[in-house]
Amino acid sequence: MIHALTKEIDLAQFLQSVSINENFDILRLNYSPTCWKSNMAQLLHTMLRVGNLERSIEFYTQVLGMKLLRQSENSEYKYTLAFVGYDEESTGSAVIELTYNWGTESYDHGNAFGHIAIGEEDIYARCEAITAAGGKVIRPAGPVAGGSTEIAFVEDPDGYKIEFIQMSSAEKGLG
Repeated sequence: MIHALTKEIDLAQFLQSVSINENFDILRLNYSPTCWKSNMAQLLHTMLRVGNLERSIEFYTQVLGMKLLRQSENSEYKYTLAFVGYDEESTGSAVIELTYNWGTESYDHGNAFGHIAIGEEDIYARCEAITAAGGKVIRPAGPVAGGSTEIAFVEDPDGYKIEFIQMSSAEKGLG
């Protein structure tokens, strides 16, 4: 065991979660032990209202490769929720809550909400896979205007924008 930030962690589990280069620089760390979570808040999910739940579940699972984590129906208040993501919230992952209000087929998105961002190891390959799966790439992979961060945008069936950011530059900000 080692102590990090005065918290005891399992070294083997930590080492399996870290990616390093030949100079032993940490490239990526996917480690969020339970002992750290007790002192920190966690982003759990983003809710999107959708007009066709089955179509949206198909897009997020078949086109984007997420898993349907759980689904619940409330017949009294006439809505159904579906949670999709790459992993459960308990692992530190944020997920998307798809909310279908029965009988509502579309929503006005307004001009305040921008997009959801997802980090990806290879956004170029991801865009090819999304297109091959029938998804809509609305901004091909490439550097952001005036910078070097590599991004791409896709659109879900309800018109929500999803940005893919190359993981090697995801934490640097757009520039």
